[in-house]
Amino acid sequence: MKPEEGKIYGGRYRLISRIATGGMGEVWQAQDEVILRKVAIKILKQQYMGDPDFVERFRTEAKHAAMINHDGIANVYDYGEDDGSAFLVMELVPGESLSSILEREKKLPQQQVISIIAQTALALDAAHREGLVHRDIKPGNLLISPEGHVKITDFGIARSANQVSLTQTGQVMGTVQYLAPEQATGKAATAAGDIYSLGIVAYEALAGKRPFKGESQMAIAMAQINDVPPPLPDEIDQKLAKLIMDCMAKKPDQRPSSALALAARAEALLADAPGHIPVNTVVPPAVREVSDETTVINTDTKPTVTVPAIWPWVALIVILLSTIAAVVWAGLIAPKTTIKPAPSPSNTKTQTTEPTPTETAKGVAVFKADYTGLDVSLVVPKLTELGLVVEPIAGTSVPADDPRISQVYDLSPLGTITVGSTIQVYYYQQVVDPNTVTN
Repeated sequence: MKPEEGKIYGGRYRLISRIATGGMGEVWQAQDEVILRKVAIKILKQQYMGDPDFVERFRTEAKHAAMINHDGIANVYDYGEDDGSAFLVMELVPGESLSSILEREKKLPQQQVISIIAQTALALDAAHREGLVHRDIKPGNLLISPEGHVKITDFGIARSANQVSLTQTGQVMGTVQYLAPEQATGKAATAAGDIYSLGIVAYEALAGKRPFKGESQMAIAMAQINDVPPPLPDEIDQKLAKLIMDCMAKKPDQRPSSALALAARAEALLADAPGHIPVNTVVPPAVREVSDETTVINTDTKPTVTVPAIWPWVALIVILLSTIAAVVWAGLIAPKTTIKPAPSPSNTKTQTTEPTPTETAKGVAVFKADYTGLDVSLVVPKLTELGLVVEPIAGTSVPADDPRISQVYDLSPLGTITVGSTIQVYYYQQVVDPNTVTN
């Protein structure tokens, strides 16, 4: 089925307008006719449908992507196959890709790049904690909203997209311009590879060009393995330049130890910027490892503002007044209060706590393709075991001899569903009046 305006996929997603066309297929804005919301639907090209292994891998990894519950990752709602086409239904993110922004602007301000690093790194951390590696971090897979929020897309399918055969076995790789050296040599992709790719993205956004060039994809891959990236322009802050070069270290163990550690270092750079506070501060409240030092990162989410230079004096006055008020209260209102002495410094041991992820409600992935065609008596216990409250709904009526009686044909909602939520399961029922059959 060729994607066209007005066509319906999966019995519920009506195509509205084409958003983009790429090597894998087309992305359309669509309307979910069941719950009446706008979505993005990626429809794979027919040439990929001929490989059953690819389709199964795409489906499985789409399910994995739906399990990640993070504001910095575009939600995956559904996966399906319809009339010889496979499609992925995702959150419709307002804004544009970083690749489009760089094509137009060439370079971005340093603070904006730092914010992109911090937000992307924390979203990657959420994926890495689920055991998932993106494998294809690049400007085209980072969507930037008008407010500056970053959303990572194409989670899980990048291993199959933009593949480059660099070995005799034709091993699938990521996009070679952003490929980590260890991946270019055929080793398995790891979280450190995502950090390397993000470093390349940041370098490009600051310098207006990628660090490695070549006449062929193989030449670029060899440069990733062997060449030292050219230094960033002199006007780039030295701490920022060092952070990006650390991300692009040839050896994985020389890069930031985790995506969370990278996010913390980026946030620290934002916090140090004169006259500004961090944009979309994202690091959870915990003691973070930053290089060889330990620091605490503020987690208040606030817009970028320019703070007048006089504010430290105002803050000092407020602190002094607060201290005086506390002393007066302690001396006049609460004279009997006993203050216990602080522990002796010799008995106090400083501990560094490990980073902990932001607590979120546990979710389970529910895709229509996993349950349609099954008897409702089988689907209800399956969904109940996942922790969902199931509401079976006898929907479309069919004749008494129709083999689809009691088979599930739709569910709502789909995608990542919070445990304890209610899900409606629609199944075919036998028509009551043989003369009245609804399609």
